[in-house]
Amino acid sequence: MSKTLEWIGKIVGSLLGLLLLATALLYLITGARLNKTYDIPDAQLSVTTDAASVERGQHLVATMGLCRECHGVDLAGQILDDDPIVGRLVAPNLTSGRGGVGRTFSDADFVRAIRHGIGQNGKSLIAMSSNYYYGLSDADLAAIIAYLRSLPPVDKELPPTWVGGPLGRVYLLIEPSLLVAGAIDHNAPRPPAPEPGVTVEYGQYLALTCSVCHGDNLAGKPGEGGGLNLTPGGDLAGWTQQDFMRTLRTGVTPAGKELNPEDMPWKSVGQMTDAELTAIWLYLQSLPPVETADIPK
Repeated sequence: MSKTLEWIGKIVGSLLGLLLLATALLYLITGARLNKTYDIPDAQLSVTTDAASVERGQHLVATMGLCRECHGVDLAGQILDDDPIVGRLVAPNLTSGRGGVGRTFSDADFVRAIRHGIGQNGKSLIAMSSNYYYGLSDADLAAIIAYLRSLPPVDKELPPTWVGGPLGRVYLLIEPSLLVAGAIDHNAPRPPAPEPGVTVEYGQYLALTCSVCHGDNLAGKPGEGGGLNLTPGGDLAGWTQQDFMRTLRTGVTPAGKELNPEDMPWKSVGQMTDAELTAIWLYLQSLPPVETADIPK
């Protein structure tokens, strides 16, 4: 019996040793990724706070930017998740109030954060959709910054995002795109922005952030939080343009299903103009059809 217990003790000790080694490697690798810095030159962007620019920026923030989905209705930020095993995910206060980044950010800081996913410390932001915002035109990005500058200050001090929990470090290891700066080719030329209009090209531009949930080819993503297949071969195959626009205005599909605004931000997207939604519809109809019957409607 004593030898059996001795062997069990050795096995348990070895397993614990391997676990400690694996944990140390996990924190070493992810720590290096978290602390990596990026040197991005200041963008030559002209931000003007005239009424037209602010109005354009407000529209973009409310619709295709989906900024309020994370940063809150007043854009003063909020804690999105806080779990000691995973970490703390915080969408910061964007206003110029106490605790807000608008208090200290230069225009160049806003550009680096929105377009490149990089904070003032040169490190990657976490779970920021900059890989999609990278395609924003200079004019539209400048308008967004102009609108953020115009926000009434809200005093709201929030703790920083923290990914120190073991499960959070595992997420960083298996999903490195959470550190968005590492998923962007910062030197790649951005595609020219199309002229606003009821066109396929402008619809593609307006649908930049749809890929966050619906996938890069808009054919949907399985699992929790995954969006439907928006291609002609998918879940919208039997819809008309009127069905599409009515669903985004009301949150109710042609089949009578009510969309959960936490999963599908129809209240934001539905604020687009008729021309903008028509352009998106034209773009979706131009996509190669992909059949994905396994994604539930």
